[in-house]
Amino acid sequence: MSSSDIFIGETIGTAVLILLGGGVVAAVVLKRSKAQNAGWLAITFGWGFAVMTAVYMTGTLSGAHLNPAVTVGIAIKDNDWSNVPVYFAGQMLGAMLGAFLVWIAYYGQFQAHLTDPEIVGDPTKKAVEGPHDNGGAGPVLGVFSTGPEVRVVWQNLATEIIGTVVLVLAVLTQGLNDSGKGLGVIGALITAFVVVSIGLSLGGPTGYAINPARDLGPRIVHALLPLPNKGGSDWSYAWIPVVGPLVGGAIAAGIYNIAFA
Repeated sequence: MSSSDIFIGETIGTAVLILLGGGVVAAVVLKRSKAQNAGWLAITFGWGFAVMTAVYMTGTLSGAHLNPAVTVGIAIKDNDWSNVPVYFAGQMLGAMLGAFLVWIAYYGQFQAHLTDPEIVGDPTKKAVEGPHDNGGAGPVLGVFSTGPEVRVVWQNLATEIIGTVVLVLAVLTQGLNDSGKGLGVIGALITAFVVVSIGLSLGGPTGYAINPARDLGPRIVHALLPLPNKGGSDWSYAWIPVVGPLVGGAIAAGIYNIAFA
């Protein structure tokens, strides 16, 4: 596959992944959404179906990595880093585009949510005692990026590493196409259910980013969008869902090369 196919495929696929994944979170969280309070099951299955849709859509173009951790895992497995920058570039652009489309699709719900006094308090007091002046997570950051329920750095990092090891090891052992460069037809379905399983079993502590582009790209969009009373983008935490999945992808590839290759 050519570099242009990889870039286009990863951009489109990651955009669809974030549009549908971030979209289900918006549907469950935001005021005036018909799916408000649908719960964690809706979110985990929504993300799983998002992975499946994006992979089937773009697998023939780029192999549908859609995740820098998967790209790193495959690069280590094959000892081939030649296309890694192209994959990363497409994934980041796609993640940002997908997050922007979530904002468009839920524009009215974002406005209703972020102007509700129950959510943001009294805006006139924000400069003195507003809950979002401390640089931490604002009230809709969870639609875009992940954050811990209990902020313990080593645990949060370990959770992201463990979840990503499961994901990437499943991709490497069950999911690759005949060329070994990306996800195959059956692999897409397997990977989608693995993502659901990770969300149900390991998503509680941090929201299971397990994908650096999925977290960092939308976090940048959150910081840039003109959302009223949006609060901070929690940059002090942002390195964990980037470093953790990259480390997890490398560990998974090491396990694969030792035990399965």
